[in-house]
Amino acid sequence: MKIMKTHLRKLVCAVAIAGTVGASMSSFAADCPVPGNLRVVIGSTSTGGDTYQNSSIVADHLAKKLDINAKVDAVGAMAGFRALDRSRNGNTVMIFHDQSYLGNLYGVNGYDNLFEKYTVGPTVSINPGNAYLVPKDSPYKTIDDIIAAAGEGKEIRVAIQPGGVSEVGFSALKNAVKIKYPGKEDNIVAVNTGSQADKNQLLFDDMADVINGSVQANEQYTRLPADDQKAMRFVWLTARNDTIKKTNEEGMGKTSRAELLQYVNPNVSVPQSESDNFTFDKEFFFLYNKEVDPKLVSCIDNALKEVYAEGEIQKELKKSFFIPNFKPSSEAQAYLKDKRDQYAEIIENIK
Repeated sequence: MKIMKTHLRKLVCAVAIAGTVGASMSSFAADCPVPGNLRVVIGSTSTGGDTYQNSSIVADHLAKKLDINAKVDAVGAMAGFRALDRSRNGNTVMIFHDQSYLGNLYGVNGYDNLFEKYTVGPTVSINPGNAYLVPKDSPYKTIDDIIAAAGEGKEIRVAIQPGGVSEVGFSALKNAVKIKYPGKEDNIVAVNTGSQADKNQLLFDDMADVINGSVQANEQYTRLPADDQKAMRFVWLTARNDTIKKTNEEGMGKTSRAELLQYVNPNVSVPQSESDNFTFDKEFFFLYNKEVDPKLVSCIDNALKEVYAEGEIQKELKKSFFIPNFKPSSEAQAYLKDKRDQYAEIIENIK
């Protein structure tokens, strides 16, 4: 009888402990329709680029918080949007960046109006590395030199990948020339190409005067001696000054944060209007099917809010040269719409 009572007490304790653990593990799951297996599609087909790296960090932390499996799938923009179109039950979500609405502004096939067709979710991070570079032996030492040269009638060839993040800085540069030297903006000429390697090669071959690049991909070339054909110099980082200030002090590669700050406003100025300067942060955020259950959106918001409050994700993101930037869905939707509208005005102004 005594043995049975002992076993009964152990069983009661075990059930109580299991209940406590279960309650802890399912603090969100009790009223959360996020499926146990969540597919996270991204707007890139590369598993080596910033979109995959960033999304993997976020998805891993979200999966741990919700006690689910979350698999990042590098399917590319078009396939990602199609997957969202089919996913009314929320088993597929998307993480992408500003390309998702810039593609629509630039009229790229397959890019619909993001804010009408989908539900915009929370922002999660910024890649502060969007950059413009010239050969190290270029006569143009600063972005002001480039704007002035265009204003004086010189053709400035800028290598970009058209239709998105790569092109928006080009549009801003052209708009700046129009503001300072009306009628001379057509001297800023796009050299349309594809990958970063393609843009780099155009610079090596003297087929472009300026290229769009990134701190992550191009910093290594800025350390080469001036007589090296591949040597480059940064002339402009499009990120906000406050964004670069949030990077780790060591910066990227052998270029410190203090050195990177030389290439952002106010040290570098690209006029957006008579009173404002252009900046652009490449931001990553969630997208959902338009008909997704609002409870799922709320659940992911709340889970990520806790993840960011705990602080570990910040360390991982910053180690990979991303800036943590969590905004819940409602705030993110208003913020990104306003951002979209600002860039729409610039693009319209140079048509």
